[in-house]
Amino acid sequence: MPPLVPRLLLRRLRRDERGLALIEFAFSLPVLLILGMAGLESANLALAHMRISQIAMLVADNAARVRTSIDEADVNEIMTGADLSSETLRLKANGRIILSDLEPNGLTGSNAGQYIRWQRCWGDGAFTSSYGLVNKGKTDGSLKDGMGPGTTAATKVTASSGTAVMFVEVAYTYQPLVSNSIFGPKVIRYSSAFNVRERTDQAIKNGGNLAAANTARCT
Repeated sequence: MPPLVPRLLLRRLRRDERGLALIEFAFSLPVLLILGMAGLESANLALAHMRISQIAMLVADNAARVRTSIDEADVNEIMTGADLSSETLRLKANGRIILSDLEPNGLTGSNAGQYIRWQRCWGDGAFTSSYGLVNKGKTDGSLKDGMGPGTTAATKVTASSGTAVMFVEVAYTYQPLVSNSIFGPKVIRYSSAFNVRERTDQAIKNGGNLAAANTARCT
């Protein structure tokens, strides 16, 4: 028989529940951390989607509001506004805004449709328009249904005769708050379109004679 003191000590240790909550917390802490980080990343991703969508709408709306005629300086101001509203996203370094002027090509028959009269870009992201470059659709019906997501005319927008549509695409390489390992690398894309207001001259001007490097050209 073991001595009395060790037996009492063993019995006391067996009944001692001090520290039990700490041990349980230690086991659950990794799970709580993973759930917490996933929740933060989900909220950040949802916010990024909302912001990119808003920026696409902001640029299209502001470009459509320019009256009489539109100038390179006007486009620069519009892109500066987008820059200021997207600083927290670091959109300039990780994304691209593509502003296209969509108009009827004036042709008939199978070549009738829309065309991209001019296009301006902002941002360092390696993205191009999903619908084509300048003059796409000018001599053929390649843009007969206009521009927009989907494969049917019902999902696309067109400009009426004598006017234009400001069509904006925003592409952004998502910058995770925690890590890309939670959702994987993601590219967020949104588009928006607005009819021009009271603008009869749709050609883009350069009244200030800005050098090409100081404009938002896509090249």
